[in-house]
Order: sequence, then structure tokens, then C-alpha cells
Amino acid sequence: MKTKNIILALALSAASLVSTPSSAQQKFFKAVGSPHMPKVEVAWNRYYTYEGLVDVMQKIAKAHPNLAKIETIGKSYEGRDIMTLTITDFSTGKDTDKPAMWIDGNIHSNEVQGAEFALYSAWYLTEMHADTEFIQELLRDKTFYITPTINPDARNDFFLKPNNANTPRSGVMVLDNDGDGEAGEDEMDDLNGDGHITLMIRKSPTGRYIKDPLDPRRLMPVGPDQVGEYEMLGQEGTDLDGDGRINDDDVGYYDPNRDWGWNWQPDYVQRGALRYPFTLSENRAVMEFVMKHPNIAGAQSYHNYGGMILRGPGAEEDIGTYNRQDIQIYDAIAKKGEEMMPGYRYLTVYKDLYSVFGGELDWFYGNRGIFTYSNELMVSYLYFHQNAGRGNQDEQLKVDQLLTFGDAFVDWESYDHPQFGTVEIGGFKKTFGRAHPGFLMEQDAHRNSAFTIYHAYHTPKLSVMDVSEEDLGGGLKAITATIFNERMMPTHSSQDLKYNIERPDYVSIEGAKVVAGFVVEDEDFKRYQEQKLRPERIAVANIPGMSAVKIRWIVSSGSNYSITVDSAKGGKANWSK
Repeated sequence: MKTKNIILALALSAASLVSTPSSAQQKFFKAVGSPHMPKVEVAWNRYYTYEGLVDVMQKIAKAHPNLAKIETIGKSYEGRDIMTLTITDFSTGKDTDKPAMWIDGNIHSNEVQGAEFALYSAWYLTEMHADTEFIQELLRDKTFYITPTINPDARNDFFLKPNNANTPRSGVMVLDNDGDGEAGEDEMDDLNGDGHITLMIRKSPTGRYIKDPLDPRRLMPVGPDQVGEYEMLGQEGTDLDGDGRINDDDVGYYDPNRDWGWNWQPDYVQRGALRYPFTLSENRAVMEFVMKHPNIAGAQSYHNYGGMILRGPGAEEDIGTYNRQDIQIYDAIAKKGEEMMPGYRYLTVYKDLYSVFGGELDWFYGNRGIFTYSNELMVSYLYFHQNAGRGNQDEQLKVDQLLTFGDAFVDWESYDHPQFGTVEIGGFKKTFGRAHPGFLMEQDAHRNSAFTIYHAYHTPKLSVMDVSEEDLGGGLKAITATIFNERMMPTHSSQDLKYNIERPDYVSIEGAKVVAGFVVEDEDFKRYQEQKLRPERIAVANIPGMSAVKIRWIVSSGSNYSITVDSAKGGKANWSK
């Protein structure tokens, strides 16, 4: 019997050795700061159509049911669902009971990578939650509402139809863009059928350009006293409506980021505005969702191009909307962002860029009191860590030679044009320049997401501390509680306070018979502001960031009591004796 037991033990030991993979058999080893073996495998070096985005969103929600829920918040112009992920630790409370961060991208349809960057945040938060204490605490305290694309129709138009890097900027409503009484009659004309609208050049005895003899992709302007070989004809295409212009009446023209109901101006003042604020169903869906979620305290929108962290106001006329206290918070968060995203600069729209009326950035802050940034993604600094500037042809050709190996450029090819005769078609593809090349996407997505997570972290976090009792005699005692905001952002921005956008914060006591209730204005000098109506629930106008408010109750009874804080943008906090 003893021999049989020894044999059995040896067999079990051998089986155990076989089932445990050796270091030679292990296929993956965790890289710091990245998911080890994610439940949802996503390649972040490519772009996704609307359907591809939704597929990833659904997989995230299915793989992480305790952290992610997916819903549609409205319909696009062509009837596509505007899909939104809610990311939080649902086991620690409802999403609406926590301070929230709104993230969106791709309002301008050619600014495509905003969708991938927003979706990366959802993927990263859910995949890192199991192993990262910081993310666990973050999702215990906060909520993220993430809508990767709020322009799904035109996103697909950009990818699946002929376009250049700048088209379409709008949605897909067909309007009379050239003013000839007909709509959409001179659309993008892809002569060589490659899906990219590039450029046309033609040989001419009076041309002002030559091809670089060392790099025939490059057109070089000749000197003022020289004659070139080629003339530039502009975009690839034909004049389909006979008005002497090419590709001038395709979908769009309007600007979805001039449609928001703050400092809105009509088209003759603000080019791109439509009939009235929230003409577009996509923007209206976002507005209605935000109005229904007063817990949204911070927001981030992703655009391209330029490597910018933008804040409002969009127009100089609106400069008084932003006061010193709020700007200090904007500055602190954005300057940290400059450290996190090399090559990005913190700028103010009206002062450092151009005037914008009816922009999303201003609506979120002006109408809802939400601290909001708009990041202009991609900057040429990411290529060689040099500031060559936007649209630098020499740098772009160098990138294509050394880093993308010719994949970014359509080589010049002869074409028999019905109006211009023999031309050559070529140039950079629509997915190069404004959009990241694949090898740069994940790093920049991570850095931008880290900035947004930092912003979300500094939405309010409230706690009840230093609860003390004082015997006043005659059966009365005073209970004093300190309500501390552990983060930089207040429970109410100055814009919120100015227009009473959101309700006050409430600090309540239960289990004690309250005789009187006060906000403590100065404890040392015994200055109190009494609230005579419903003193058991004290209304507090604001709990500033990294600061505290003290509440004092006079009670006639109650040895076991609890204190609760309820703030729309600051969440909830509890204390029990």
C-alpha cells in the first residue's frame, strides 16, 4: 500500500509540473502601465469605421459588465445610433451619484482620431481596473461618459468615400454650397479610384513649379526670375456642374461646432452656423444627455490638428464669462497636461487661435458650468521631436521616406482629364497629415487619456471629518462637522454660482432632534449664518477645491446620528457615529 501511495504522489507531482507553464512557455510579460492580457483585444494603430467603433464598445460592455454599460443617447441625421459608454464601478454606487467626466470626439468628421482616443480611455480604464489601485479608486469615486463619435454619418463618409484630409468637416446634409440653386451636384470626383482626393498638376510653358530631381514626389517653386515646368491645378476632380470650380458642392459645408447654444451667431456672422442653435440632431442628443446628468463636472472633446490644449472663451466678447478663480483651475490642470503631452501647448481659443461662436467648449462651461477642454490632436513634433510646423512639405516627405516607407504618398500618375487634357494626379493621402500615422496613435492616445484621467481625478471628492460635540447645558449640545473637498475643482464653478445653474450642496443630519442649523463663517470669531427653514438639511452654496466648509447644529437629543453630504457635481459622502 505504501509503495502505491508513493507512486500516486509522484504521478500527481509530474502532472502538476506539466500543467504549470515554464518561463520558456510563457508568451506574454506585462509592460508597465499597459493591460497585460486584456479581455478585449484592440489594435490602436489603425482607424475604425462607425461599425468598428460600436463593435469595440459592445465588447467592452460585455467583457466588463460591472464597469461598463452601453446605450444610445440619440440618432444621427442618417439614423445611426449615437453610442455612449458609461464607465464606473457600479458596485460602489449609481453612476449619477458620482462626479462625472464627459469625453467625446470626432464632431468634425475629418478629425477622425478623436474617436479612437476617446475609446482608448474606456478600454484602458476597464482593462487596468483589476490590477491598478489608482484606477480602482478612480472608478469607485468617479464616472466617465464616453461618446467616441458624435458625427457617425460623416465619419463613415470620410473613410468610405473619396475625400482629402480636410473633407468633409461637417455632417452629410446636402446643401447648396456654391449658391447656384442646386444641392450636391459637384461632389468629390476620385479620378483614379483610390479613395483619396489628392492634387492635379499639368505641364505648362509658364509653370511656376518643377519636380525635385532628387525626389520627384516633391514640387519645388522656381525663383522669381525662372520659368518652371508644371502648374498647380488644385484638387483632383472634374467640374461636374460647369461653374469653373472643382468639387465645390459636395455634402456639408456647415460646421457642427458652430451649432451650440452659447453665444451662437447666424451664418453671416459665424461661417458654418445653420438655422438656429442645436439644429443638428447629434448635438441636440449630447445636450439633452448632459442636461439630464448634472453630475458631469468635467468634459473633454477631441479634435485635430496642432497639439493644443484649448479652453474658452471662443470669442473676445465672452471674456467676462471666465473669472480668475476658475482660470486658476484651468491653468493648473492644463499646465500639467503640457508635461504629460510633449509638443502640446495650452492656449485660449479667442486669443491664440481664432474667434468661435456657438462652440461646444463654451456651451459646456457657459451653460452648464462644466470645466471643459478641447484637445487638438496630432502635432508634427511627434515625428522627430522638432517643431517643423504644420504642413511642412519637406518634413512630411521625410516622414514618408524614413518612417512610413512611401505608404503616405500617392505617386504622380498621368491621367487624361476631360477638361484639362493630360494631367498628373498625386499627393498625400487623406489619412496623413491631420491624422496620426498608425505607429504614433497608441502613445498619443495614452498621453491624452492620462490628461483626461488627471482632469477627472480632480473633479470634487467630498468627505466628512472632524465631527465634534459641545455640551451647551440645558439638554442642548452643538455638533460641528467639517466637509472637506479633497480635489482642485469646486462643487460649483463661478459660472454655476453666477447663474444658479445647479442646486446647492446639502449637508444633512439624521438621528438627532435639530433645534437650529448654521453654516460656520468664522469659527474663531463665532460667526454663523443660520438657516431657519429645515435646519436639519443645510444648503451650502459651494465647497471650494482643496478647502472645507463647516456646519453646526444645535440639537436637543440624539446620541447616535449620521451626517450625509449630497452634491450634484461633488457626489455623496457619509459619516456615522
